[in-house]
Amino acid sequence: MTFGGIPQWIILPWLFMVGACVGSFLNVCIYRIPQHDRLWDQLRGLTHPPSSCPFCKKLILAIDNIPVFGWLFLRGRCRNCRHWIPPRYAFIEFFNGLLWVGLYMLIVPAGFHSTVKESCLWSPLSPLTDPAMQFPDQVFWLHAQYFYYLVMAEALLVATFIDFDLQIIPDGSTIPAMIVGVGASTALGHLHPWPVWFQGNSSLSFFSQLLPDAWFFGRDPVAPAWLLAHPHIHGLLSSLAGIVIGGGIVWLVRIIGERVMQRETMGFGDVILMAMIGSFLGWQATILVFFVAPFCSLAVIASTIVFKRSQEIAYGPYLSFAALLVLVCWNPRVANCDQYFGLGPVVFVHGAFMLAMLGVTLAFVQTVKRWFGIDDPGDDQEISEWNSGDQLTFYANKEATSVPSPIQPPTPPGATAGQGRQFTDRWRSGGK
Repeated sequence: MTFGGIPQWIILPWLFMVGACVGSFLNVCIYRIPQHDRLWDQLRGLTHPPSSCPFCKKLILAIDNIPVFGWLFLRGRCRNCRHWIPPRYAFIEFFNGLLWVGLYMLIVPAGFHSTVKESCLWSPLSPLTDPAMQFPDQVFWLHAQYFYYLVMAEALLVATFIDFDLQIIPDGSTIPAMIVGVGASTALGHLHPWPVWFQGNSSLSFFSQLLPDAWFFGRDPVAPAWLLAHPHIHGLLSSLAGIVIGGGIVWLVRIIGERVMQRETMGFGDVILMAMIGSFLGWQATILVFFVAPFCSLAVIASTIVFKRSQEIAYGPYLSFAALLVLVCWNPRVANCDQYFGLGPVVFVHGAFMLAMLGVTLAFVQTVKRWFGIDDPGDDQEISEWNSGDQLTFYANKEATSVPSPIQPPTPPGATAGQGRQFTDRWRSGGK
């Protein structure tokens, strides 16, 4: 199953090269987007000024911008000032090339499998199961889904590394992708693996006796008939529902955490990140992402808690990893969750109950901590909005030094003396 009959040995290397080139642009996004606070400034800063060394300010030659090989040829140093270039740039380019190839092999079984059912996005409720959709059309829609979810994966990659570096998720890494998610879903229609609403026979036979008939507007136990009749409207509704449910869950958890624990528990960037994920995956899969993310973070936190005592963690990377995990494990593991989401309106009642229990649990934990005299660093702190400018100022002064580094460029002459850290910097630089 290849696009246009092109052999897979041509498609996969080509995807790797294009993905590595896009990875070079992602490095620019990771470095430049956090430098501005407003969305428009973040996007405008991606194209101006041209790429240059942050130390000697010399423009980077086109030959040095070749993904992966440019860093290897220069041996990890600037061509002009010979300053060290972190290997992370080459790693992101190489990893992004693998990401393009890996997603293609999973979403589009190009030559590795024989039927469309082997795609990681196939499910009995998928639009690809429409009897009117023949084999050539299925191949087209698999490729459309591939490029659609590839946009989400690239945005998650940018948000992940920015959050790891600065513990913020700027709008420039999420809002443009969210617009693409809604726009492409509306224009094409057959992109989401699940319909926006479906119910099973068990819910129709039992819960229809307890709840009003208006709640059961999709009585078909499979995909509703209007999904196939109006795919563009359905695509728009699926993305909007994903934005509301995905962003709404994190927003409610953020409010409950602040009210109970008297400090910020989740950043607003996580709210926008989940809304972006919801615009691509739909509301059902976004709920699964929210519950999978804590398990993704447990192993990392457990392995680093001995070395890092801070109570604050960057949660965006775990939401991103959970989104990719749900995407690639859809068939057959996630698809089995249709029995739960087939309960219809009962899912929302269950969700409200779990949010209430979250508040009760947090309140109980806070009470126990006060009983045992355990100090909470957030009890005496005033809750205020923390924007990206505050975060950059914090990191710029956390370990202030005039010694050149990839994070902080050299300071002007006399600035260290005015800030009272001249002798500290001399000691760090070996007395120079």
